Amino acid sequence: MKRIMNLAAATVAAAVIGLAAGSALGAEVGGVKLDDKMSVGSQELVLNGAGVRTRVVFKVYVASLYLPQKATDLAGVLAKGPRRIQLNLLRTLSADQLVDALNEGLAENNSAAELAAVKPQVGQLATIMKAFKEIKEKDVVTLDFVEGATRVGLNGEARGSIAGEPFNQALTKIWVGDKPVQADLKKSLLGA
Repeated sequence: MKRIMNLAAATVAAAVIGLAAGSALGAEVGGVKLDDKMSVGSQELVLNGAGVRTRVVFKVYVASLYLPQKATDLAGVLAKGPRRIQLNLLRTLSADQLVDALNEGLAENNSAAELAAVKPQVGQLATIMKAFKEIKEKDVVTLDFVEGATRVGLNGEARGSIAGEPFNQALTKIWVGDKPVQADLKKSLLGA
């Protein structure tokens, strides 16, 4: 009986260790494997949360939010940098579709005065995104806020940098602001 108990305890211990090791490798959301940690600039970030953006009935992308430490609200997200918003595309979009969606999200979550203050940066983002022409299924768009600038990347390649913390805060509100692009996505990004 003692041998069976020891064997059961060893099996449970192995299962717990296996689960812990599996979670260290990352999460899977919408069929996309995400790292639990990554480095942006010289700082390690942790996966705060992730979820699927849908539009009508279509799955558009998996959004993930990486922060220096976990946060459950907008103030916590914006409190420290660096941070990353990552979009893993689940369908192909034209650059115009992505720019239009970002502009809509910016307008919904920022006052007229806030938008006016970052209008040149919003124009820069549109120019960078339009240079993509098309974002294909499985492409990865990254929006990293580091050293006072938003660095835009596509599939690991730097595509442009936009100066200013107010711009990045306005951009971040698209997903975790008062009127997020999708309420359940906001909850997922904030780990709720």
